[in-house]
Parts: sequence; structure tokens; C-alpha cells
Amino acid sequence: MASILPPFPRFVLTIFEPIALIGGFFTALFSTRSFIAEQYPYPLSALAPTKSAEAIALQLGNVYLLLALLGLFILNTTTDPRVVKAYVLALAIADVGHVAVTGRVLGWERTIDVRGWNQMAWGNIGVTVGLFITRIGYLAGVFGAHRSVGKAKVG
Repeated sequence: MASILPPFPRFVLTIFEPIALIGGFFTALFSTRSFIAEQYPYPLSALAPTKSAEAIALQLGNVYLLLALLGLFILNTTTDPRVVKAYVLALAIADVGHVAVTGRVLGWERTIDVRGWNQMAWGNIGVTVGLFITRIGYLAGVFGAHRSVGKAKVG
């Protein structure tokens, strides 16, 4: 079943975001130390990450996979706009938390130092803000009405 989202948010939320999340999952899984080191885009000590840090990174990667699957399943199986809107609102709220946590760790000066961002900071801040804007735009109706999707015949 196709998503009822208008074209732009449908592309962003059912194609771009799941691909990005699955990329984050694989990065955490196969490049765990790099994934941990990149969370803070400024030089730190060269100490190896602790087992706790590795466990947290791997669990975060697993959450990325979960979010990708939830997005794909929810947005491609329901024709109820209330479900889609509730899901997108929950994601928008989580976007605020995601950027706030990143900002807390980086501090204000480094959070706004866009030229100093690494790939991970771009994902944690730049991409997340872009997703948030898309979600709020969708919820506000900026991208148009939901698409009508025919119901499958039960045979």
C-alpha cells in the first residue's frame, strides 16, 4: 500500500529518512569506534572508547534501525491521516530533543559553528533540523492534502 503523504514529505519520510537511518545503523554496527569518536566533532583524547560507550553506540544503531522500520511500516500501511499525523508529530518532538542533546554536548559556540561541523554533526543537527521543518510543514498543510489511496479488495 502506498503512503498517503503528499509527494515531498512522502519522499523525505519514506525514502530519504529510512536510508539515512539504515546508514546510521550500519555505521554504528561496523565502524563503532569511528561512530563514537565522530559524535563530538572536535579533537578529544585518543583513548579507546569504553565498553559502555561501545554498547551505547550499538544500541543507538539498533534504535536507528527500529526507527527506519517503524517509519516504513507505519507510513506505507495506514490510510488513516490521524495515525500518520500522530507519528509525524512524535518524530518532530523527538527532533527537538535530538538537537537539544547534541547542543548540550557541543555547547552553544560549537553548535552554531557550522563550518566546524563534521559529518556526524551535520546529521545530528543539519539533517535533523531539515527533517523537523519538513514534519512541521506537513503538519501545517504546507505540502497539500493527503493523497487518496484506494483500499485493497478482500477476495
